Amino acid sequence: MIEELKNIQNKIINSYLSRSIPDRDEFLEIVCESNFMLENENNIIRPRDNDFLPGGLINLKKNIPTLLIPDLHGRADFFIDILFCEDYRKKTVLENLYSDKIQIVAMGDGMHGESRAAARWQQAFSEYKTEYRTHDNIDEEMFESLTVMKSIMIIKNNFPENFHYIKGNHDNILNEKGNGNYPFAKYSYEGAMVEYFVRKFYGDIFLREYARFEKNLPLFCVGKNFLVSHAQPQRNFSAEEIIGYRKNPDVVTGMTWTDNGAAETGGVDLMIEFYLKNSKLKNKYYFGGHRPVKNLYNIVQGDNYVQIHNPSKFIIAYLKPESEIDLDNDIIEINNNITEIIKQVNPEMREYGRQGKI
Repeated sequence: MIEELKNIQNKIINSYLSRSIPDRDEFLEIVCESNFMLENENNIIRPRDNDFLPGGLINLKKNIPTLLIPDLHGRADFFIDILFCEDYRKKTVLENLYSDKIQIVAMGDGMHGESRAAARWQQAFSEYKTEYRTHDNIDEEMFESLTVMKSIMIIKNNFPENFHYIKGNHDNILNEKGNGNYPFAKYSYEGAMVEYFVRKFYGDIFLREYARFEKNLPLFCVGKNFLVSHAQPQRNFSAEEIIGYRKNPDVVTGMTWTDNGAAETGGVDLMIEFYLKNSKLKNKYYFGGHRPVKNLYNIVQGDNYVQIHNPSKFIIAYLKPESEIDLDNDIIEINNNITEIIKQVNPEMREYGRQGKI
């Protein structure tokens, strides 16, 4: 394998194997590089706003397959499994990224373990109340969440035009209320607990740069015959509004927080009609994550808005540019092969304790 790809995969695997939170200085360097990449994206792919900053809309490439990744929520093994999935030529997703034969959209929400982590959040709250004098439970949570985000940034920094991570409602490291964000609490006080952890153990400079990374994230992707955002759009958003998202907090809220049944009727159809008007393919869909589904996918509004986030399964969508979208064939559950992947990358690893777990 090309040495550059080996270095990328080794960085990601080694972070996962470390079982400890990322080193502050190394991670800060990666965050700052990601900010540079996000603030200097190709303006054909990501049009600029009126202040000449990259806007909230991504024009995806129309001639290569697109892989959609729903909410990760600390599942670093899920992300690694995706990168090492092979096609019919035995080429991995990572190799295809390198050769411009695939593009990826990750739908946000890299942080905060979900139902599998409920008990851990409650135990970590006891640690939070003592200002993390002990912090074993929150350490485990932050290892998972920060390892996912570090890996995402590494891929973005190496493949800026073929990998896009869009903002989710959990992408709010400051736990702020404002700028389209709301504080987060579900199983405990996750938002406040994470903000305090990062401030205490990584410092204000890191926290500021990470928050800048989140503010730089796009919201919306336009593919050949599909659209993507983290949540169902609350209403029909114009391209001008989305591109100018930095000054339109209602757009940020409306594309990251919408609950099932809370969107204006017809908004998805209007956006599909406008943004995909030049597509000659018949089947056109708007994909999102945000709200959990029980099986492979859930259709929320009519036949056009499709959710693919299942917290208990490794679900992806693989969309081919030359084909009509077939939800039952193009939305796929992949296996958790993390143990085999680690052995492949590092043959000395004979045993690994997390095999088969989600």
